[in-house]
Amino acid sequence: MEIAIPIITLVVGLIAGFAIGVFYLRRQLTKMQSDPQALQKMAQQMGYNLNGKQMQRAQQMMKQQGQKPQASGKRRKK
Repeated sequence: MEIAIPIITLVVGLIAGFAIGVFYLRRQLTKMQSDPQALQKMAQQMGYNLNGKQMQRAQQMMKQQGQKPQASGKRRKK
């Protein structure tokens, strides 16, 4: 019993931390859809410098992904 409680606490903490992280990330991504400055800042942190046209395209892609998830492994034709 002395070993079980810390293990159970660790598992519950990991699950709760993961759920909170996913919630926070989704919330930040929805904010970035409407805030081009936040999207630009994130791109710069990743080492990219987006111009206006690239910024609009990135916002459109984020909005599309938020509306309908794409099937993984499949690519769209241009």
